[in-house]
Amino acid sequence: MSKKVVAVLFGGRSTEHDVSKRSAATIMAAMSDEKYRILPIYITKAGKWMLFEGAIENMYNSQALTGDQWEKFGTPVVFSPDTTQKGILRLVGEKFKLIPVDIVFPVLHGANGEDGRIQGLCELAGIPYVGCNLLSSAACMDKAFTKIVVSALKIAQADHVLCLRHEIENNLAEACKRVRYKIGYPCFVKPANAGSSVGVSKAADKKELEAALLLAARYDRKVLVEKAIVGRELECAVLGNTDATASVVGEVLAAADFYDYEAKYHNAESQSVIPADIPPDKAEEIRGAALAIYKALDCSGFSRVDFFLENGTNKVIFNEINTIPGFTTISMYPKLWNAAAIDTDMLVDKLITLAVERADEDANATSREAAE
Repeated sequence: MSKKVVAVLFGGRSTEHDVSKRSAATIMAAMSDEKYRILPIYITKAGKWMLFEGAIENMYNSQALTGDQWEKFGTPVVFSPDTTQKGILRLVGEKFKLIPVDIVFPVLHGANGEDGRIQGLCELAGIPYVGCNLLSSAACMDKAFTKIVVSALKIAQADHVLCLRHEIENNLAEACKRVRYKIGYPCFVKPANAGSSVGVSKAADKKELEAALLLAARYDRKVLVEKAIVGRELECAVLGNTDATASVVGEVLAAADFYDYEAKYHNAESQSVIPADIPPDKAEEIRGAALAIYKALDCSGFSRVDFFLENGTNKVIFNEINTIPGFTTISMYPKLWNAAAIDTDMLVDKLITLAVERADEDANATSREAAE
């Protein structure tokens, strides 16, 4: 059996660039050498695409990704959108050489990777890719739009206000007034299109709200302000296409006031508990809600769905969905499936299989339409 050529895309032009590199190291280390030929493609913060051509084993740790390996062993490449080529173009001298690609595995968290842009490029090229499609990726990335879809499911969400960058920059006082009257303090302020809690702040008064709005507006033109929910932070992993399944529920014990970027990746006191110590009926409610949200947003491949269990009321409240969840050694998504005896090697293999199955299904639908 010939090996499938898998292009693993990571790095990227987002605030989650470094997390992406760590996730990619885990994923590439989990891929079978007997089944796959890996093409590690690094996208710099400036947007330059480079193919790593050194010894592949050097890629299996995050330290290798943060060093100068790319300058020594990387060559420029271009992802071709030409459907007849189905591959990447590697620069050799002054000419480009085509390297065929069977599957793309985007490990690009946040903007320019998780928001539909890469997915659209793969669809233009006619290459199967891991994860959600263009529409689903874009809808899930935009937290404000996600809330519109989830509201139709009658699943509880935090009260929220949407502010636009031009409103924040030109009339900050009015934006603060609207937030104060509609949801009050304390509240969380976050860019509508960002991940890993980058640009997220908690505001307890007007002064903190002003600073939080200005910070979030640096990352996105849309800023979401949500009423603070006091409760436990719970997460559920979903895997599959039309026959998706939900994992057990895990709990995040943040070392900080909330689970921000620093608490997630740099504070050793942050912990995860799998399975979460919650009543069985609440665990089932969360798993059911995660699947309902996944299907309503037309997700495929994988996603992680986050919730709160509100103190006092014990009410399940949807927080957000991530279509390319982290795959670092501390990330919740692989840990949730590891708890179900699905190790990371099996999980990565399943994700690639799901990508091929979805591409085949789409191709069959196109063929039927053409025949009619």
